[in-house]
Amino acid sequence: MIDLKSLTQAVGDLDEEVVLDTIKEFVATNPSEDEGQAAVAACQDGMAIVGDLFEQGEYFVGDLIFAGELLTEAINALKPVIGNGITSKAGSIVLGTVHGDLHDIGKNIFKSMAEAAGFEVYDLGIDQPVEAFVEKVKEVKPNIVGMSGVLTLALESMKDTVDALKEAGVRDDVKIIIGGNPVTKEACDHIGSDAFTTNAAEGIKISQKWIS
Repeated sequence: MIDLKSLTQAVGDLDEEVVLDTIKEFVATNPSEDEGQAAVAACQDGMAIVGDLFEQGEYFVGDLIFAGELLTEAINALKPVIGNGITSKAGSIVLGTVHGDLHDIGKNIFKSMAEAAGFEVYDLGIDQPVEAFVEKVKEVKPNIVGMSGVLTLALESMKDTVDALKEAGVRDDVKIIIGGNPVTKEACDHIGSDAFTTNAAEGIKISQKWIS
């Protein structure tokens, strides 16, 4: 049987070789799907360690990106055991960079970490108009809407998006989190979002609290 604690620590240490070798040996033992899901959960716990170390300043943005890639590799290696995906989804998130902003690094890190935590993420992409958020929320009925922006002008685009969700009658059905360099408590209040963050790891913790 796989040593789940060691697997979690290896993911937290970003030790790609140990993670993939451990999983390869595990898959070769022909484990059950439940055992496969336990291995996925252990990898997700490792991502939580990565997030904590990022918050403490021990890891940097490049480490978060690498961690997301490592997790994708790990889950792909586990697919023969778990089927096509993680069966128990934590919840769903509609995510996008708002109109007028073309930055996507922060959004992509949040997406990787959210998927690692078991969320289903519908990524709209960059420079997304208000209507794109409204239509997707109506279509997939997510738990959370995440809006990203790096430019100051993105704050008004975020406000326009929240206002449009209100007009469409779906604002109260979702929690809204905004992220990016210019977001502050004041901006959060002005925009009408439920929370704000300037780092992806914290954003995941907020999202998990909402779902639980």
